[in-house]
Amino acid sequence: MDRRTLIGGGIAAVALVAVGGGYFYFKQDSAQTEMDPAAGEDVAAIDTSSITEMVLGDADAPVTLIEYASFTCPHCKSFHDTVFHQLKTNYIDTGKVKFIYRDVFFDRYGLWASLIARCDGGMRFFGIADMLYDQQANWLQGAETEAGIADNLRRLGKVVGLEEAQVDACMADEEKAKTLVAWFQQNATADEVTGTPTLIIDGESHGNMSYEDLSQILDEKLG
Repeated sequence: MDRRTLIGGGIAAVALVAVGGGYFYFKQDSAQTEMDPAAGEDVAAIDTSSITEMVLGDADAPVTLIEYASFTCPHCKSFHDTVFHQLKTNYIDTGKVKFIYRDVFFDRYGLWASLIARCDGGMRFFGIADMLYDQQANWLQGAETEAGIADNLRRLGKVVGLEEAQVDACMADEEKAKTLVAWFQQNATADEVTGTPTLIIDGESHGNMSYEDLSQILDEKLG
């Protein structure tokens, strides 16, 4: 489990700061309890109802699994590569599990990636998420500068059919970025998330695990 940011037991505030080109990033400060640029605004009081929950599977499935993950987390990529596709085929697509994906933001790059994945209102979210994890080394480690990472994400957005102006608008949407950060903090605090990937299975928290271990837990809950 990736523990670059320890959240549970007093969540570290995340400040959103504008930089050149309309991109945004975080400053982590455990003593800070408010969030810029909305100075004086309590994160818990920010209205996050505009954020769409990303869900796969039958809404009435007998088991609900929430994955907290970051697009920049190598352990999340490993989960995506070795566990998620089997989980989708054997449990989500068969109506046994309702799957909910929730973003965790360790850094500015994860936020940028989420803005791209949600750029069309979430209609292509899981397809873009697949590309973000599959190509993580290319768009993240493969760039030498922050501008390079941003450009890589912009190109990825265009590959999936987003228009250039649409990508520009999504990457520069300060209100959406601020709301996503608040949404992440509210969810992570409520579920006591301390690292990624974290799996919440019918209200019970679990860390990263193999497909075999996960399927055993799911089978026990399914009876």
